Amino acid sequence: MMQLFNFFGNLMGYLLWALYCVFKNYGVAIILFTLIIKIVLFPTSINQQKSMAKNAKLGEKQKELQKKYGNDRQRYNEELQKLYEKENMSPYSGCLTTLLPFPIMLGIYYSVIFPLKNTLHISAEAIANATEYVSKIPGLTSTGNYVELTIVKNWAVLKDSIAQFFTQGEIAKIESFEKGFKIFGINLLDTPKGSHFTDLLWLIPVLCILSYWASTFYMQKASGQKSQGCMNATMYLMPLLSAYWAYMMPGAVGFYWIISSVFAFAQSVIIQNFYSLNHMTAMNEAQHFVSMCNKEAELKPLSEDMQRKIAEKIESQANVNVQNNSQKNSKTSSKKKNSGAKKNNSSDYLGNKK
Repeated sequence: MMQLFNFFGNLMGYLLWALYCVFKNYGVAIILFTLIIKIVLFPTSINQQKSMAKNAKLGEKQKELQKKYGNDRQRYNEELQKLYEKENMSPYSGCLTTLLPFPIMLGIYYSVIFPLKNTLHISAEAIANATEYVSKIPGLTSTGNYVELTIVKNWAVLKDSIAQFFTQGEIAKIESFEKGFKIFGINLLDTPKGSHFTDLLWLIPVLCILSYWASTFYMQKASGQKSQGCMNATMYLMPLLSAYWAYMMPGAVGFYWIISSVFAFAQSVIIQNFYSLNHMTAMNEAQHFVSMCNKEAELKPLSEDMQRKIAEKIESQANVNVQNNSQKNSKTSSKKKNSGAKKNNSSDYLGNKK
């Protein structure tokens, strides 16, 4: 699984490095990087909103099926499948758009915490030799996932010891990268844990909480949904968890989460103003109506010869029906006559007997 995430991180790293080469600042590169990703994924957010609108529309019809076939589970599933086919919708239509951002988010995370491998794309052998050497130096918090960030952060001190593992081109990349990690007076290579108050790194976990809460609260209020149970707990626990991670991890990771939450908030405002559930429901109804009209328009009229044959067949069948009816009527009338004759004969017999 980690190899898969590293694969995504490697892909994201090309874009991150390209932006850094232009602006020479890692914080600015993260901001523009996140903006580009949000723009690319924006159509999936709209599709997710469309899927929510369709589900809301089908909700009432599904409840009717539950009332009607609640005791017959098999019949209910059959009717539900027919309903999905009629509405041209799949029950799994919203899953892809919901899950797609997660591998991208993890790819970004892995591109941030492994800058030598995924952003600078330095050879694996050189990184392995350098990290093994650095891990033996006492006093450096270089174990775990952040050893590459530690190398970049302390490059000026470590250069003479580990430069032997890198080529001149790789050394130039690292030196250029080392100088661009400060933004708004904060060094994104440092970790909030253990930092001094004046370093302002404590702002990163605090802003993580505020940005996450603001985005979640607005989305729930705009959509008219009320959080209950586990959803309500998630709303309050996830920001605290993200703030804890931002406190324990290098500032670059927490900075990305803040920027991502800010852009997610802006995206929510745009979606609710232009792609609200009511708007998307109306659009889906209009598209469904147009689709039905197009299907009717696609129906080709029968040829004149075929129409003539059908008309003759209908006329022939009508004649047969007329003949059958006339025969039935004649039989009915003959029966009535015979019945009348019998009555007359019986009357004559009774009269003679008298």
